[in-house]
Amino acid sequence: MNSTTLFEKAKYAILNSDEELALAIVEEAAEKGVDLLTLLIEGFSKGNDELGEIFERGVISLPELMYAADIMRDITEHILSRLGKSEEEKALFTRKGTILMATVAGDIHDIGKGIVASTLRNSGYQVIDLGCEVPVDEIIKRAEEYDVDIIATSALLTSTMSEQKKLEIELVKRKLKEKYFTMVGGAPCTKRWADKIGAGAYSSDAIDAVKVVNEYINSKTEKKE
Repeated sequence: MNSTTLFEKAKYAILNSDEELALAIVEEAAEKGVDLLTLLIEGFSKGNDELGEIFERGVISLPELMYAADIMRDITEHILSRLGKSEEEKALFTRKGTILMATVAGDIHDIGKGIVASTLRNSGYQVIDLGCEVPVDEIIKRAEEYDVDIIATSALLTSTMSEQKKLEIELVKRKLKEKYFTMVGGAPCTKRWADKIGAGAYSSDAIDAVKVVNEYINSKTEKKE
């Protein structure tokens, strides 16, 4: 069996949420001398990407997507551990970027943001989730502390949306607007609202958030190169 066939089997294992098969494929690849990092990228990761597209078409539910994402996380950890990667090396390999998330001050809604945070983590991002009712000053303080790439805020009430605007104003005042890419979300939020307050992007759900983040991080990486 050539490596291409193994990559297809790896993709199949993730698409079918079959962890037992996925682990068996890793063992088979190791026995045949196939590079495990290549297997991870060209096989399992390709399956993970396709799964997101299938979810968008409404073929599978969010719980099914999250279950498969958990398997993807476990397989990634298993492969990196087999290769003897240090914790620092693992973090560099699996973390594409860092995102700070918070529900704004005055708003106690946290469930939707939690789903987005979990989905982003399963997509390879480090997520700093500050919880709910977080003041603008605290959001900026933590963004600086963790040196994040993206600040994402959630507002589920029309009365708290002004906090998202306040964040944009404060970033400009502190000359930090160019340093952080900002995202907004929540039931009353729209792309029009994001444009109006000067936010970098709006996302409607967890999958859309991953797409927005991927596009930004990829463009940022390309600029560095």
